[in-house]
Amino acid sequence: MRWTCHDRFVQSETVLRLRPPRHRVSRKAIGYWTVRAVPGWLIVTAAQVIWLLNDDGNRAWHVAGFVVTAVLAVAHLVVMPQWRYRVHRWEVAPEAVYTRAGWLHQESRIAPISRIQTVDSERGPLEQIFGLANVTVTTASAAGPLEIHGLDRATAQRLVDELTTAAQATRGDAT
Repeated sequence: MRWTCHDRFVQSETVLRLRPPRHRVSRKAIGYWTVRAVPGWLIVTAAQVIWLLNDDGNRAWHVAGFVVTAVLAVAHLVVMPQWRYRVHRWEVAPEAVYTRAGWLHQESRIAPISRIQTVDSERGPLEQIFGLANVTVTTASAAGPLEIHGLDRATAQRLVDELTTAAQATRGDAT
């Protein structure tokens, strides 16, 4: 990605390169992602129980299904949150915001500070229990906003304040 910033009096060129961001999200996000994944496995288990109660066939298939579900659920609930924690990163540099997120499908994004239109913070009920918040940075990009999930509340508030101040201080039309 190449971004050039032109000022009325001084012409300067800054080349922004996609690179791994420096900061990790809160360690509390591991517990949050784990708890958030549990309902999906409970639904699968409930479907298997309904299948068991309504089927007079071979119980061996039911036992095999429960074993497979249990193995997959434990693997998912142990591996996924740790993996996401290692991948999810963010950084605000003087010229841009960098993010990386995902676990199976990973996405890295960069947004020049001059392109920031809005900065929002959001906490759902479960995130409030874990003391977490999300920050959304909206730009003029067709790719959509940059989202940083799993920040502790204080870090999220500082980030919103810092980005708002930086966007207001940076010359540009945010388009």
